[in-house]
Amino acid sequence: MYAKVTWPTRYDPKTSAIYALNDIDVKAPPETVWRLLTDAENWSGYFPAEDQVKILTPKTELALGTRFSRVTVGFPMSLNVTEFEPHRRLSWETVVDGDTTGSSAYHGWVITPTDEGCHVLTEETQQGPFFLEELGRKNPGALYRYHQDWVECLAEAAEAQTAPPPHPRG
Repeated sequence: MYAKVTWPTRYDPKTSAIYALNDIDVKAPPETVWRLLTDAENWSGYFPAEDQVKILTPKTELALGTRFSRVTVGFPMSLNVTEFEPHRRLSWETVVDGDTTGSSAYHGWVITPTDEGCHVLTEETQQGPFFLEELGRKNPGALYRYHQDWVECLAEAAEAQTAPPPHPRG
């Protein structure tokens, strides 16, 4: 059994309008996956859809309290890192810039060491009229599909960074 996201009460999946869980086994150490996740401005290096991320606080990598922005599927968003346990847990809260409905989301990552590397789990909940319209009504299942692509790309990038060098031909 793997650990899951630690939810603030208002984002609990049991009371959220939209919820997605994606996970994958990665043949790379947790440190490699963590490095890729916390280097947010370079997510597009392995996941091209995340090509508009900007850290808004002095540190260049995600940390507890980091504020950052991103444009995801055409929507500008403001985010704040709310949970940060190196090599294990990373979570952030999100609001959509310009949304006046009070909609918000919570996205968490949990990395669990395994014998062959690590298990990566990501969960997100979304509440409010904006998300219900854009993802619930117009694009059902889009959150799950987006995150599945992300975890697969993350795993591929992490595994590529830890692959042994090829043997020279002799």
